[in-house]
Amino acid sequence: MQESTVTTKGQTTLPRDVRAALGLKSGDKVRYVVLDGEVRLLKARPVADLEGLLARPGKQPVSLDEMDDAISSGAIDGLRPDK
Repeated sequence: MQESTVTTKGQTTLPRDVRAALGLKSGDKVRYVVLDGEVRLLKARPVADLEGLLARPGKQPVSLDEMDDAISSGAIDGLRPDK
């Protein structure tokens, strides 16, 4: 278990092992997630890193118009009474 001291300014130094585990370098940003009295430290990722995250191999990308049509169709189908 790693630990560090918090200064009077609320600052601390992340232990080397923690920085290595997260792949942190000087200038990187971190995010803090508080859940049930515990804090999780995550390496912040730029939005550009999300490109391709939902890729579907072998399938063509769907346009925004196609997405809108599918949503509209689903909404209309949900309003039709069952036969």
